[in-house]
Amino acid sequence: MEHLYAPWRYSYVSDEKIKDCVFCYITKNKEDEKYQVLFSDEYCFIVMNKYPYSPGHFMVVPHFHTSNIEDLEEEVWQRVSKRVRQAVKLLKDVMPCEGVNIGMNLGKAAGAGIEQHVHYHLVPRWVGDTNFITTIGQTRIYPAKFEEIFSKLKNNSEKYFL
Repeated sequence: MEHLYAPWRYSYVSDEKIKDCVFCYITKNKEDEKYQVLFSDEYCFIVMNKYPYSPGHFMVVPHFHTSNIEDLEEEVWQRVSKRVRQAVKLLKDVMPCEGVNIGMNLGKAAGAGIEQHVHYHLVPRWVGDTNFITTIGQTRIYPAKFEEIFSKLKNNSEKYFL
């Protein structure tokens, strides 16, 4: 029998679980480094995805709790959209990635993991980043340490989010 070790996932089973909405909790505790908030303003925040699809995967999240984008005030929607655009530039310049997937899964049927609070996913991509091991082996290989990626993005974020 082969064993696949993923020690970074241990915190998923051992950490105390956040009750209620994880994004609302992070909004209230955004200064805590363990939540890896890259940026925050009065309308939204940008946070690293704890279980990323690729290195540098993060989310843009409005502070307002809703599962419906149509419930967001226009000013909030515009600010979230602006931050998404700025975040793409950050990923292209700092990672540096060759492309970016941007997505929002609205509702369980659409694949939302946290369906009660709308959020955008930004996933940096490189040519060839999905290969046989992802497709056949159902395994992802991350070529970088997540803490280093967070530090790199955080240290450069101020000049992108004006």
